[in-house]
Amino acid sequence: MTSASGAAGTGRVERGLVYATAGGEDLRLDVHRAARQDDPVVLYAHGGGWSRGDRGEDADRRLAPLAALGVTVVSVDYRLAPATTFPGPLHDLKGAVRWLRAHGADLGLATERLGVWGASAGAYLGSLLALSAGDAALEGEVGGNLDRSSAVQAVVHWFGQADLAASAARSAIEARLLPFRFEADLLGTGDPGELAERARGLSLLSRVSPQAPPFLIAHGDRDRIVPPAQGFALHQALSHAGARSRFELLAGAGHEDAAFDSPASLAVTAAWLRAVLA
Repeated sequence: MTSASGAAGTGRVERGLVYATAGGEDLRLDVHRAARQDDPVVLYAHGGGWSRGDRGEDADRRLAPLAALGVTVVSVDYRLAPATTFPGPLHDLKGAVRWLRAHGADLGLATERLGVWGASAGAYLGSLLALSAGDAALEGEVGGNLDRSSAVQAVVHWFGQADLAASAARSAIEARLLPFRFEADLLGTGDPGELAERARGLSLLSRVSPQAPPFLIAHGDRDRIVPPAQGFALHQALSHAGARSRFELLAGAGHEDAAFDSPASLAVTAAWLRAVLA
């Protein structure tokens, strides 16, 4: 386990801590510390269509500012498609949650109650993590610590997919305008019928229940990559199931819009996490 420290917000940053080794690859995380040891902790999963991105790309504009608002942010790397397909990335995140619980006392972090925060593809993975607690088929063994729970107690879902089958389905014209193959790469198939079948069983909408942790869902009304209807459908499904959900629609915002990282948006996110994880 390696680390390096530097100033960020009101706390310190410990970078490059190895939480697991999977597929011959060390998986690492960075801890952006809030000012107080008992401040709540949230695991952050970056976006990038499950095929690119890393734990440090959102540090300055998003993670350090949230830590300065009183929430410790643990940003994690997970294995990327197409080299690693589902459920590999989900297993990685669950391994990171278990690792945090196993090492919380050593790190001086309050990890009994944890949140997960994801953007775009990371929002889907984080939400599926939250909605699959106790599902042995999706737990995996990445990183060990299998005596620890991978359940989380709060979810921040920023402009992510809720229904992979719907987000993967495009007309011929849409496929030319939006040629990425994010869902196909994640699920390891380009065959439309097989893709739809695999995606159908992984819809967040089919996994909600009254036992789901509280969700804060935020989407931009001009998102052309993941339509805001996906976020609202998740909010409705949670609400109808009797779970707690809050939906924020950001006017004029597109996908990964700077509006999500504005002081006002981050203040709402931090206040919500602090209240739910108290």
